[in-house]
Amino acid sequence: MNWKPYPLAIAGLAMISLPIIAQAKIYLSIEQAQKILLPNKQLNKMPMIISEDLQEKMRTASSIRHPFQGDRIWKSSDGGWFIVDEVVGKHEMITYAVGLSPSGNITGIEILEYVESYGYEVAEAQWRKQFVGKNANDPIKLNQDIQNIGGATLSCKHITDGVKRVSVLYELSLKHPQIQIKK
Repeated sequence: MNWKPYPLAIAGLAMISLPIIAQAKIYLSIEQAQKILLPNKQLNKMPMIISEDLQEKMRTASSIRHPFQGDRIWKSSDGGWFIVDEVVGKHEMITYAVGLSPSGNITGIEILEYVESYGYEVAEAQWRKQFVGKNANDPIKLNQDIQNIGGATLSCKHITDGVKRVSVLYELSLKHPQIQIKK
C-alpha cells in the first residue's frame, strides 16, 4: 500500500505551525492627537504625582488596575486638558488620548497605538464619538451609555473604563488649582 499525502492536510498542518503575528498599528502621534482634540490651543505639559490615594479612587471608579502614569498630561491655554493613557486590550496595551474641556467634559478621544490582532474597530470615529460631552458624573460604562462592538468587547470595555478613569482624574485633581507638579 502506497501512502499519498492529502494536499489539504499538508496545508492545514503548515498553517498550524505558522506563528500568529500581531502587528502594532500607530494611528496618531501625541502631537497629531493634540491638534485634533484641542485645535489651535497652546499646550503646556503638566506632569503630576499620582498619590496612592488618588490611584485607588481612580481604580474604584473605573476598575482599571494598571496604574495611571501622571507624566502625560497637558493643559491648554483656555483651561482644557489633553491626557494620554494606556489600558490593556485583551493581551496588549492600547494607548489613547482624551481631550477635556475646561469644565471637564470630554471633547473627544483618539486611539494612538493599537497592538491587538483584532478589536481595532475601537479606532473608528463612530464608536469614539459616544464619549463626547460626557464627564465624571456620567456612568461612562459599556452597555449602559457606551455601546459595545461585537468582536472587540474587551477593548471596548477597557477603553471605556480608562476614559472613566481620566474623567475621574479631572474631577478629583485637575479641576482644582492645587496640582502637585513633578519636579
